[in-house]
Amino acid sequence: MTHEHQGGVRGWFAARKGVWSRLRFTSLRLRLVVVFGMVALTAAVSASGIAYWLNRESVLTRTQDAVLRDFEREMQNRAGALPEHPTQDELQRAAGQMATSSQRFTVLLIARNPDGRTVYGSSGGLNGFSLQDVPKSLRDAVTERQKVTSTNTYPHHLYWQRTVDDDTPYLVAGTRVIGGGPTGYMLKSLEPEAKDLNSLAWSLGIATALALIGSALLAHAAATTVLKPVQRLGVAARRLGEGRLDTRLRVSGTDELADLSRTFNKAAEALEKRVADMAARDEASRRFVADMSHELRTPLTAITAVTEVLEEELEFEGGGIDPMIEPAVRLVVSETRRLNDLVENLMEVTRFDAGTARLVLDDVDVADQITACIDARAWLDAVDLDAERGIHARIDPRRLDVILANLIGNALKHGGSPVRVAVRESGTGGVDGAEGTGDGTGDGSVGGGTVVIEVRDHGPGIPEEVLPHVFDRFYKASASRPRSEGSGLGLSIALENAHIHGGEITAANSPEGGAVFTLRLPRDVSAEDAPERDGDVVDEGAEGGA
Repeated sequence: MTHEHQGGVRGWFAARKGVWSRLRFTSLRLRLVVVFGMVALTAAVSASGIAYWLNRESVLTRTQDAVLRDFEREMQNRAGALPEHPTQDELQRAAGQMATSSQRFTVLLIARNPDGRTVYGSSGGLNGFSLQDVPKSLRDAVTERQKVTSTNTYPHHLYWQRTVDDDTPYLVAGTRVIGGGPTGYMLKSLEPEAKDLNSLAWSLGIATALALIGSALLAHAAATTVLKPVQRLGVAARRLGEGRLDTRLRVSGTDELADLSRTFNKAAEALEKRVADMAARDEASRRFVADMSHELRTPLTAITAVTEVLEEELEFEGGGIDPMIEPAVRLVVSETRRLNDLVENLMEVTRFDAGTARLVLDDVDVADQITACIDARAWLDAVDLDAERGIHARIDPRRLDVILANLIGNALKHGGSPVRVAVRESGTGGVDGAEGTGDGTGDGSVGGGTVVIEVRDHGPGIPEEVLPHVFDRFYKASASRPRSEGSGLGLSIALENAHIHGGEITAANSPEGGAVFTLRLPRDVSAEDAPERDGDVVDEGAEGGA
């Protein structure tokens, strides 16, 4: 199958999917069409049923009355002129003459001849009209003699009945000649009238279908008129949710939908102004922190040099510092170091916020890097390292050192010794505990997969209400201890350094006790999707070392 054909098939399915999504049962458009259709169908069926019933009764009654009047007149004129005991030929001739009337019905005459025998005279046709074709109830009513009273002057009357034979309707009637004479029966086919009524029913059905289609089209047009502004409002709301705060709706008219569009525009305008104000304040705040950090570095450099001299005097055995001011000097030295760390952390935070943090990649042995970090800070006696040499990764060594220093230092400060640092490899899928499936198995090469570093202490653990906030900037677990030796930025800086590598840090409590911080980093950061990280990636071979 060609790409063009595949694209056409996909486009056709996409179009069908779009139609079905617009006409799903939960959509307002379909519900409007269904409601309009049901109302139109009910009205059309009711009107058509009433019209059909009225026309049917009118047509059948008019035809029936005309046939019965003609039959009654023929019975009086033709059959009444026969003798009281006619012969077979006379009956036959009279029946034929009666059948030639304007209504063209079939006639059956019954009488007794001069010999006292029953004779029949039929006009023929319709496969021969006989007495067996007349319903028994009608025969009984015709032959029964009624009592003559003041209100009933004749012993016999005209009776009729509608029958159906082989799906063809018929009108059957019978009576006796007044004053004595033959009994006559008439059979009239109502098939022309039935065809007319069927044509009327088809016409009414077609009119009902057209009314249903018209109502559906009208409902669709009305729904489009009503729903198009709602759809535009939905699209605008999605664009606004995506951060496109300049989204506005075109307003026309004075109805409720126009008022809703105006309200949306006002809300979007207020939101855009509020976000712009907040962004401006945030930018001003970041600029202030960055400027203050840079401004503090110059005097802090001089202060640091002085504190180094004072520290050397404190360590001088000759006692160069007056014992009375020695505690104050030590406090100045420690606070100067703390201030220096705070300024460096603030500058690092501003680089992350501005998106100017950069990675300088190098191939490192993870175990050697952790050992160097611990040794540089004299933590060898307080940290247990469980890491095999030969696990290589292509990362930024300086930023990995910052991450490890913050995690291990936090564990030593707030947890319990000893602090255990474990390193393992995870497969390409990043499943913890899986054996490494990369190529870096001690030969110095860097393969795929993930490096997992766990830092666990033996302290009381992290309270459950604190866990979601451990990486927040300046977060204090207890409001009663607003001041601590740290800046409150260490873990957040560690998390930002992990993110710029395309990794992650999670915090949890171990079932055996103590807190566990888990660092996951890709073994080859340069192979990751660079646009997903804020910082730039710089190869050490192209630009200086760490």
